[in-house]
Amino acid sequence: MFVKRGDRVKVIAGKDKNKEGLVLTAFPKKEKVIVEGINKIKKHQKANNTHPQGGIIEKEAPIHVSNVQILDKNGVAGRVGKKFKDGKKVRYNKKTGEVLN
Repeated sequence: MFVKRGDRVKVIAGKDKNKEGLVLTAFPKKEKVIVEGINKIKKHQKANNTHPQGGIIEKEAPIHVSNVQILDKNGVAGRVGKKFKDGKKVRYNKKTGEVLN
């Protein structure tokens, strides 16, 4: 999977199209990611110790990784490629050629 936790991504499909956010969690086996502020859902939460009041809470739901593109330092979205640089395998933005973290 080309996306890791901590990457900045742009949503390219769905109800949150053209929004940007930080990847909070990645699920490689399911090919899904949770992006900060994207794909918000409302969950009816029963009262417990962490939420003594209960009620309706909003949280981010997973989104498929094919619906996001990674952003480089300049904020340009593009596909991810892999190449060797100084004997190490690195990820880079195919559109700009810039190496990603």
